[in-house]
Amino acid sequence: MLYFMVRGKGRKWMRHSDKESAYVLEGKNTNCTKDMPDPQDTNITLTIAYLCPNETHPERADNFFATAQFVTGVIIYPILCFPGIVGNILTLIVLYHKDMATSTSVYLSALALSDLIKLLNDLMYFIVILIVRIDPVKGEITMSELYPYTHYIFNVAVCITAWLTVSIAVERYISVCHPAKAKDLCTIPRARAVSVSVFVVMTILTIPSALRYEAVKIHDSLTNRSCFEIRPSDFGRNQSFMVPYIWIQNSLRSIVPLVVLIFLNARIINEVKRERVKGKSLSGKTRITIMLVIVIIVFLVCITPDAVMSMFFGFGYIEETSDIKGIREITDSLLALNSAFNFVLYCSMSQQFRGTFYKIFCAKCQDLKRQKRNTGIENGRPCVVKVIINNNQQRGLQETYV
Repeated sequence: MLYFMVRGKGRKWMRHSDKESAYVLEGKNTNCTKDMPDPQDTNITLTIAYLCPNETHPERADNFFATAQFVTGVIIYPILCFPGIVGNILTLIVLYHKDMATSTSVYLSALALSDLIKLLNDLMYFIVILIVRIDPVKGEITMSELYPYTHYIFNVAVCITAWLTVSIAVERYISVCHPAKAKDLCTIPRARAVSVSVFVVMTILTIPSALRYEAVKIHDSLTNRSCFEIRPSDFGRNQSFMVPYIWIQNSLRSIVPLVVLIFLNARIINEVKRERVKGKSLSGKTRITIMLVIVIIVFLVCITPDAVMSMFFGFGYIEETSDIKGIREITDSLLALNSAFNFVLYCSMSQQFRGTFYKIFCAKCQDLKRQKRNTGIENGRPCVVKVIINNNQQRGLQETYV
């Protein structure tokens, strides 16, 4: 923590670096004032001291942040990350099956990969917070060393997720509102090219965020101990570059995708309503459309608080006060919820997804159990009893599994 210490006429003023405006007056007079001394006063000398945080006497302003960090980092993140990671891995396995070979599956596979990266990054945060709770000194060192990299991964994953969601919305808009063009535009090779482009472009555009912060070792001369602190690097302090860059990144991460998704979603929902009004039963294509609309709506709900904090108020994380950091913990947990939600949605709304999942995992298990159950002993050797299934039973299995 940075303190400004001004000494003069037996008095000392101290100001915290976390944007508090109170100055503590020490010495002969023990009252407080909010007015800085006159810097032209020759009887005053200005010194700067870096102080390590005191774990035994936390400030009142840190209470909300500490509570928010504990609830999100220790409770919410593991609840979301562990099932979410498993769910996204299963999603990738199912969507890469030959029965799911569609352009939509390509986009959803890329989205699952991006969500998997995001959740692994959040899981690392959970582990670091646990270390901080067990050993504060070691935890702060680990946090400081990892933060510049995890900050970059976080921004990459969120940007990729945002634009893959936009890609899904565009493809569904073409399929629903312009079905005559869908055959030529909504193809698997095109979907792969778009997905790879999103990964490459967003990874490159967010590189400056990897260089924005650095871990600095500081020595506290008052307590005679050393600690690590996360600070903006020389590159991060270059305001002529970072200010416009942060605006561009926040726009690409949240504002532009929000505007595009709201417009496309409105058009898609309107078209689905028209089909419903005509009295037609929901086709498989329409059910998939509704599922993707829900994916987009969940993303909009989860990304909006982050967009408001970043774009409209300009709040970041490291440079902000404890209260803002506490709010940031909550908005970031919403992004983790978005990354962990999709597998449940696919299973609940897509019959084809459920059928393929059952075919990959459950059918093989049942075959093994059936083979063991139908295995007998003949002349001291195991033999397999042949089971004849008529055509009607085979058709029934196909309707169930596919």
